[in-house]
Amino acid sequence: MSNLDLAPVGNCAIASLVDRGGRHVWSCFPRLDGDPAFHALLGGDAPTHGFMDAPLRDLAEARQAYLPNTAILETILTDTRGGAVRIVDFAPRFRLYGRNFRPRMLVRRIEPLAGRPRIALRVRPSFGYGARQPKPKLGSNHLRWTDGDAALRLTADAPVAYLENETEFALDRPVSLIFGADEPLSDNPDTLSASFLDQTRIYWQDWVRSLNIPFDWQDAVIRAAITLKLCSYEDTGAIVAALTTSIPEASGTQRNWDYRFCWLRDAFFTVSALNRLNATRTMEGFVRFVVDAVERDIDGPVAPLFSIAPGGDLTERIAMLPGYRGMGPVRVGNAAATQTQNDGYGSIVLSAAQLFYDRRLAPGGDDGLFRLLCVVAGRAERDAFNPDAGLWEFRGRARAHTYTAGMSWAAMHRLGLIARQLERRGEGDDWLARAEVLRREVLRRAIVPGEGWISGALDVPVADASSLVLPEIGLLPATHDAFVKTIDVVERRLMRGGFLLRYDEADDFGAPDNAFLLCTFWYIDALAAVGRRDEARELFENILARRNHVGMLSEDIDPRTGELWGNFPQTYSQVGLILCAMRLSRSWEEGLWRAS
Repeated sequence: MSNLDLAPVGNCAIASLVDRGGRHVWSCFPRLDGDPAFHALLGGDAPTHGFMDAPLRDLAEARQAYLPNTAILETILTDTRGGAVRIVDFAPRFRLYGRNFRPRMLVRRIEPLAGRPRIALRVRPSFGYGARQPKPKLGSNHLRWTDGDAALRLTADAPVAYLENETEFALDRPVSLIFGADEPLSDNPDTLSASFLDQTRIYWQDWVRSLNIPFDWQDAVIRAAITLKLCSYEDTGAIVAALTTSIPEASGTQRNWDYRFCWLRDAFFTVSALNRLNATRTMEGFVRFVVDAVERDIDGPVAPLFSIAPGGDLTERIAMLPGYRGMGPVRVGNAAATQTQNDGYGSIVLSAAQLFYDRRLAPGGDDGLFRLLCVVAGRAERDAFNPDAGLWEFRGRARAHTYTAGMSWAAMHRLGLIARQLERRGEGDDWLARAEVLRREVLRRAIVPGEGWISGALDVPVADASSLVLPEIGLLPATHDAFVKTIDVVERRLMRGGFLLRYDEADDFGAPDNAFLLCTFWYIDALAAVGRRDEARELFENILARRNHVGMLSEDIDPRTGELWGNFPQTYSQVGLILCAMRLSRSWEEGLWRAS
């Protein structure tokens, strides 16, 4: 069983992770990268603060699932006497006054199902990454916690005295708790929670209905799609890499990073998945965010990642929390923001390219955006072979990476195609010719002499899973002999128990221990591309079986035990699941014909 048996709820403004017993253990306010009001996930083995739960006396069993095709979570707790309660958790999201209503609010509705179950209601937020736990101030129907200018409020229709003292009581009627911004409610908690629940359910089910999904693995793809949506910050269009910070990549490692930011690299992969799903609004918002962020600093080096909103502090620092299962450090901010990662230029152009082709998108790409992308592609050409930290963000070394050079080619190549789309044939031909010169040089320096496989770095043999992406971006066809050989080398050197490492050489922290789930999806995709579909489907089913109890994946997996590690839920992993399912699934026509 994974220790990351967590289920996210959210509304594209805030999110919260709920454990299998119905405890909120991680939730940041007032946005996805904010101070965690609930921090118990990183509070060590037995945290005394930083959570919200409803402990049931004599608990015997806990079951948990999402309401179908929604981000609404249901937890059913049963006691040893047959008593049972149903806990429904969600963050409201629905259309109101012509726009998406997404308040900074968590709603918890607790209903008795059988017997006279006895519960307590415990809400213990903190401030300053767990440094401060102020006592609540009692209101008429609410509790309020303050810390300087920050304030949080819990409004409930349970007795406030029970809430203040965490008194156990017999649950003989539904109770509703509404936690979040320090604002009064427009109605009583029972009416409001019931109304918000119904409207939020309708919103999510309508959103799912609009998706383009494959015939096979529909439930897995739908859950991955909703999870991608929960990782988006709709106010700006940014998408975080994960909702958490500092869940280690492996047991006992120092590989603890803050992933609550928006990476340029993720743009290419995430937009690819959103495009396949027909989730155009989220994709448009994401592309707009990326392009605007780049344009603000167009005269300087392009950072590989951005805060999800202007003014965010990316400076990496250490919070005084014990860490996940006591494995610190807990990092806030990410020093990778100051690195040189030259593949970002390709990510920008590839992310924006659809705006010039997709007739559904209005306004689409125009001359102003094309000129901006010309600057970006020019820098890609200039820096294609310069040493950088690479897509794995090495902190202690720089190399000329094949993936970086490949993405630089992709920036130039796509810009040439965009120019032709805009009927600028002369400019298009020029960009495409220069791109071809760069492509030949990349392959000359990346293909290992005498062995014929593609290295992850130029001029030096390095087995790297990122080489598997090169056909996806168009640098060479999957049938190319060098790529077929690369699959064999990657399998021989990086495969561990059906899962793929990123690379097998030591880095700043030694040799990697756990497999990186996105790399496994890349490998599955590569197998399918060269016609080894049966092997690909077998590996895909294996990785699906490693999801947690509600269908979530983190960043990494222990190939020996199957335990999930790394930040959670990992956007990359959801993207990989979606793209592989799309490639491997039967068509709807074929599936329906065989089903009948």
